[in-house]
This record gives sequence, structure tokens and C-alpha cells, in this order.
Amino acid sequence: MTILFKEDCKEFHLYNDSVSYVIQILRNGQLGNLYCGKKLKDRESFGHLYQGELRSLAAYVFENDYELSLQHTRQEYPSYGTTDFRYPAFEVKQENGSRITQFEYRSHEIFSGKRKLEGLPATYAEEPEEAETLEITLYDALIDAELILSYTIFRDGPILARHARFVNRGSQKLVLTRALSLCVDLPDDDFEMVNLAGAWSRERHVVTRSLKQGVQGIYSLRGASSAEHNPFLALKRPHADENSGEVYGFSFVYSGNFLAQAEADTHRSTRVLMGIHPDGFEWPLASGEEFQTPEAVMVYSDSGLNGMSQTFHRLYRTRLARGRWRDRVRPILINNWEATSFDFDEAKILGIARTAKELGIELFVLDDGWFGERNNDRAGLGDWTVNRAKLPDGLQGLAAKIEAMGMSFGLWFEPEMANKDSDLFRAHPDWIIQTPGRAASPSRNQHVLDFSRREVVDEIHRQMSGVLREASISYVKWDMNRYITECYSAAMHAADQGTVFHKYILGVYDLYERLTTEFPDILFESCSSGGARFDPGILYYAPQTWTSDDTDAIERLKIQYGTSFVYPLSSMGAHVSEVPNQQLGRITPLETRANVASFGAFGYELDLNHLSEEEREVVRKQIEFVKRHRMLIQQGTFYRIRSPFEHNETGWMVVSEDRSEALVGYYQVLNGVNEGWKRLKLTGLAEEYRYRINDNSERVHYGDELMNAGIVIRKEELCGGGGDFSSALYYLKKQ
Repeated sequence: MTILFKEDCKEFHLYNDSVSYVIQILRNGQLGNLYCGKKLKDRESFGHLYQGELRSLAAYVFENDYELSLQHTRQEYPSYGTTDFRYPAFEVKQENGSRITQFEYRSHEIFSGKRKLEGLPATYAEEPEEAETLEITLYDALIDAELILSYTIFRDGPILARHARFVNRGSQKLVLTRALSLCVDLPDDDFEMVNLAGAWSRERHVVTRSLKQGVQGIYSLRGASSAEHNPFLALKRPHADENSGEVYGFSFVYSGNFLAQAEADTHRSTRVLMGIHPDGFEWPLASGEEFQTPEAVMVYSDSGLNGMSQTFHRLYRTRLARGRWRDRVRPILINNWEATSFDFDEAKILGIARTAKELGIELFVLDDGWFGERNNDRAGLGDWTVNRAKLPDGLQGLAAKIEAMGMSFGLWFEPEMANKDSDLFRAHPDWIIQTPGRAASPSRNQHVLDFSRREVVDEIHRQMSGVLREASISYVKWDMNRYITECYSAAMHAADQGTVFHKYILGVYDLYERLTTEFPDILFESCSSGGARFDPGILYYAPQTWTSDDTDAIERLKIQYGTSFVYPLSSMGAHVSEVPNQQLGRITPLETRANVASFGAFGYELDLNHLSEEEREVVRKQIEFVKRHRMLIQQGTFYRIRSPFEHNETGWMVVSEDRSEALVGYYQVLNGVNEGWKRLKLTGLAEEYRYRINDNSERVHYGDELMNAGIVIRKEELCGGGGDFSSALYYLKKQ
């Protein structure tokens, strides 16, 4: 891992064992990119990779010099209007109305490690030698402003983390109308773009399209990263697949409005931009003030989409997630929501908990309905005091009774919301986000609290911390069940309304930071009406997220498959629910429901007392199995083998770091008539190792055979005899 600056040729070379990134200081003082990709041997200069020539209709930086036109130059952090007509990375509005800037190289600093971003989530280095950082300071003399570009290259893996910071050193007021976190200009457009899209209950489905001339992108203007588009995109070569080929992955460590786009220009180069969405964003900078963009992470892979994903998994699991629960096995939980909804009392809860304990479950989570006048979704949000009619001994008494059974106790909150029928709203009607003189649109009978205001965050912190101190609580499910509409803060002047969306997310991060610091032993799980805020920013505070409200096992194949493009298995909340499924009405085998949920943070979402004795025995064995293998599932290397978006069967597997054991999941959606023989070719094993399958002494195979010939799928091994929605797990152990 090295960052070199070459004074003679004005170049920076950032590289490790797997990737190189080369920056050039252009003749006008701005920054250009010479290379981004697989590691190159260092040399005196990479200047020969610069391409510039006379082109019709091009504008040029210097008189009578037909080489430097920014329109045809690969840049690091481009602006608009000075010989470049593509979408820019930033824009600064000045007092005279101009938006033209000229930030030129002034200085740089190279140092070991990685600095913390104040108030923002970001990847980190535990030891200085794990990463090296380059900060380049650019300066615009006319407006007396600095732009600091930060690049961190990690020692282990083809990873580059980037962000930017603007500082107003002058006397005039500046306004940022665009401040993205990353720009990467690539020399060709021979790519397919991959992104994760969907909606509530079908989040993060894989979408692939050919890159064409023009702009292709995804975004959110919902105040959250959203169920519709995840803040991630990848560019892969058309021939690249899961295990081979070149892929560039881009992920935004942020939880609010975002833009991610790829622009293929008329000369077949590609510009990738990622950052806070500029629509609705205006950030005033008075003299002495600064603005920090969130972090964006770029990953390079020459071993296909699995290679990209595995790099993201390692980084986000070990150097984005933090705290006590980062490396610990996650408890197997039971959540009461699908069993009871709002209709429960202490006796009903304890009845479910007793059965859960008998079956080996470790954590009981009390969901919505325990507080205020919360008997339906029309009242109570904002009043975080226990409902004594339901829980006469309070949370303290309920938690003590559950702990006496030998289980931990967890609790649901939705801290960012309020119902109008609540004491909080009656006392502070101006605390919700709403525009003066306009109707405030309800969603799920609730409104969004104005977390851009410190006093609002302070009050919710006061209430939540009081609850968490009062009872023995080891887990918090943090929900968020609506997007932001009529975005306006009653506490801000007109000129500051463009800051509300971002300041809201900063307020969410602030509350998370306070609570996770004050209660470091609590496991926080994010939930946003399912998976509407499943993003890297939230993983910094909550190491796992409820992947989707859709708990149907067959739909979860697509949801979890797509989620794995960026996020590790340890981050995916995955539960076994009742049938018929509440979202689809589908009936799937109990075994298949668990075989899908096993590849995540495992739990149950049903009334165990409604199961037969035979079904309870199945559940007991499922729990025993997950307990034996959850460290492998949580910390192993995950491989996607067969896509549910392309096949009737889905296959995936996780392999231990030393490749001595593996767990394979095979899933069949619909049964076929008189079908041919089936095999599943595995990956990631050691060719020379002999593996026993499911402790069967007759099924011992070398790794090369399992990867090249495949594992034979026997119909009788599939649950339900291989009918519709059947599945099997194969545990491989080195002999």
C-alpha cells in the first residue's frame, strides 16, 4: 500500500497489491485522472496515458493550445462551464450570480490511517498501517475558497474511499448548489450498469442494462435512501459474470437523498457521479464556514461480481460496522409483530416467550404497540412511555420476567415520527416537517419530526434514553415508516431551507451516535418499513437491518440475493414467518423458510404456540443448526452461484476463511415433470481438500470435483420431496 507523489511529472500514484489509481495535476492546475483499475507497476510517469487533440466544437483552456479541453479530459472533481459540458461534481453560486469556479492545486498531504468525518458515518482504519490517505487542497483565488479532496486506499483490498470538503476563506457568502462525493472518469463505455431497485416488499432487485450514450442513473428524493433505489451502482464489462471479468462498484455511505449516475459521452468515455442529490439542496457558506460531503466507496474487481461483493462485505462488516456486536454472533430472536400486531397484553407476550425459550430462542423482541395510546397506527407515536393497560408491571417488569426465563429482551421504537394524536404533537405542533399554508400529507397516519432541529432530537433522546435506562433492554429495533413530504423547517430562515433534507439525516445520525455511545451493549437493528433505509450510512450505527417486510421465502431469494451485492450476511435481518404468508398468501415449507433465513441474522416472526408438536420439533432443530453454524454464516466468504432472476433454481454458499467448511443453499421454486438430472457447481473451495457432505460418510468429495463436476442434487434430499418451493442445505466439512 503506497501513495506516491512525483514532483517532476506532477502525478500521484495510489496503489496496493490489487489496484492502481493515478491522478495528474493538469497544466491549468486542476486535477485529471490517468488510470483507475488493476494494479500497475510503478514507473517514472504515466503521462503517456493522457489523451488530448483538436476536435471540432471543443473549447480549450488556453489560447492557441488545442490539447487541453476539459470536455475531453478525464477529471477528478469537475465543474461545469469552463470547457466541460458534462454533468459536474459540484457547483458554487456566488454573490454576483456566477457559478463558474477555478479550483487549482495548492498543496497536498499524505498520511497513514484515516481521519474521522465529524457527524457523518464512514469507513475507518483501526490501525494506521491499515490505510493511507491523500488530501489534495485546491484553491480558487477569485472567491477565496478551498476545496479539499480526500482519497483513502486500504491495505487489504481494491478499495478507494473518497469525500470532499469546501471551506469559505473569503468575505462573500457562497452557496453550494451541488456537492457530490465522487467522480470517476473512465476511458471507454463498454459497460453494463448494475443497480438495485424495487419498492416496498420487493427491495433491491438486480437490474442490468447496457450503457448507452447519455445519462443513466438512479436516485432518491424521498428523504431516505429508499426502497426504490439503493445508493449503489456497478459498471461491469458485458462478458463479466459472478466469478470473472472486470467490475467497478460504487457505494454511498449515506442515508438520505442521493444521486448515482453514469454518463456515456459522445466520444465513448464514461463519467460516474455519486453524492447528495442536488435537487432541493442549497448550502450557504458564510465566511469561515465549511461543508463536508459524505463518503463514497469505490471497489475494483477483476474476478467478477462476487469479487466486488466480497470486498464490500469485508470492508462494511469489519471497517464500517462498529461496537460490541460487530464481531459477535447475533442472537436468534422471536418478534411478536406478525403474531399479535397491536393486540397483545403481558400474558400473551409471556406465553409466546415461554415457548420460544423451550425451543432455544435467545432474544424476545416486543414490537409496535407498547407505548402511549398505541392500540392502532393512528395514535401514540412520539410518546415513549409504557402503556400500563397492556403492561401493568411496565417494561421493567416484563423484561425481568423474560430474562428470568433465560432470554434477553428487545424493544421497538419509531423515534423519527409522531401521530397528531399524541401528547408530543399537541405540545409542539411545529415540530413536524410541514410547509406553512400547505396541507401536511399524512402517510400511515403519521408525520415526520423535524430532526434538523436540535431541540427535537434532544427531546426524543431524553425519552428513549429514559426507557433504555429504566428496563434491561439488549436490543433495539429502530423503525422509520414513511418518507418526507412538504420539506420545510419552521425553525429556519428562507435561505436555509435547502439544508433541511441533509440536516435531517445529520440529526438521525446524531441520535444514533448518542444512543449507541450511551448504551454500547445494546444491539441496534435498523428497520424502515422493511428495507427502505438499508444503506452503508445506517450500518455504521446499526450492524444489521430488517431486510424487507416481505418474509415470503421465495420472494426473499431475490431480495437477499440482490442485497448481497453490497451488504454482508451479518447485516441482513432474516426471519421465518407464518403461512399463508401475510404479504403474498403463499404457503411454503417450514424447512424452506428457515433455509432461506439461515443466510442472515436469523429469527422468527410468528406465534410459536400455533405450531404443531411436529413443527416445533422442526423449529428446535433449525435453531440448533443455526447456532452451530452462525459464525461461519456471519464471517465466512459469500458466493452467489445461481440467480433467482434468471433461473427456477437459486444457489448460494458461504465458505470459511480457511476453506475447511462451507454451507450451501439450494432452492427450487417450481417442481418440473420428468426433469433431467441436476447438479450445482460450487465455488471457493480448496481443490485438494476432501469434504464430507452433511456428515454422510458415503458423500466425500474433493473440492475440485465439487467445483468442476458439481454437487448432485437428489430430489429426496429436498424438503417436501422436491415439490414446489423446496430446498436443501448442504454442510461441507474438510476431512
